[in-house]
Amino acid sequence: MPALAVKKLTKVYRNGHQALKGVDLKVDEGGFFALLGPNGAGKSTLIGIVASLVNKTGGEVRVFDHDLDWEPEVVKASLGLVPQEFNFNLFLPVVEVVLNQAGYYGIPRREAKGRAEYVLRRLDLWERRGSQTRELSGGLKRRLMIARALAHRPRLLILDEPTAGVDIEIRRSMWTFLRELNAGGTTIILTTHYLEEAENLCRNIAIINGGQIVESLDAGALLDRLKTQTLVLDLKGRPERLPRRDGFVLKLIDDRILEVTVTKGTSINSLFKALARDGIEVVGLRNKQNRLEQLFLTLVENDKDNGDTPA
Repeated sequence: MPALAVKKLTKVYRNGHQALKGVDLKVDEGGFFALLGPNGAGKSTLIGIVASLVNKTGGEVRVFDHDLDWEPEVVKASLGLVPQEFNFNLFLPVVEVVLNQAGYYGIPRREAKGRAEYVLRRLDLWERRGSQTRELSGGLKRRLMIARALAHRPRLLILDEPTAGVDIEIRRSMWTFLRELNAGGTTIILTTHYLEEAENLCRNIAIINGGQIVESLDAGALLDRLKTQTLVLDLKGRPERLPRRDGFVLKLIDDRILEVTVTKGTSINSLFKALARDGIEVVGLRNKQNRLEQLFLTLVENDKDNGDTPA
């Protein structure tokens, strides 16, 4: 049974702007799913409809086989939403934000206290439980948004740009928590501009552009579609000349940086041997951009070439 099934979903705003153009999307129960797209592609509109914050124009939304039109309360109880913007009372104590959210779902106060302690401890917020939320840093506020969304134990957690604006250390710790949460059975859908985040966390990825799903595949299959990747080699010194090798395109950026475009399936061992024969010593190696970013840019550009523009 899918955690989320969307069929022919459309949204047309009063000004005539069509944000969604017949979107079909399925997220398996227990999955970790990424929804990617440029600004204005329709990501937030789609999430807003699923979370009952935006009225759809047409189509069907089912959450754990419950129809949003006919069983909205059941659907709402099944999911937790972490929006992009902070939208809690800045003068409430941290623990009260979580307790109040649990109360909205009819959870008794005693049970809610236990639940609040659990999620606040897991997100390293328990020591700040008595602080007013306005006293928290941006990263801790982001964690509080997640804690609040988990107050009623939702089966589906939707995160809209969950790590936007937080430092690397907090981002990595949130990744660990989300992996553990997913391993415990919670289905997770996230939108993100950090493509590294999607590649590290998600097993399935959909790319939306111009209000339509451009691609929806498991992450491995999507990444397998890359025909090339670009590596950046740090050199010990400027080479006098560059070797010519089939399957590689070499470009010297400056005295010590060499970019190498590698055709898929080509071993780089032969390149290193050729460089060594010419006396070129490599002291560092990295990807120019992560693989998902390369594919994302390719798909979006192809979609534009086909006549679609972001909505």
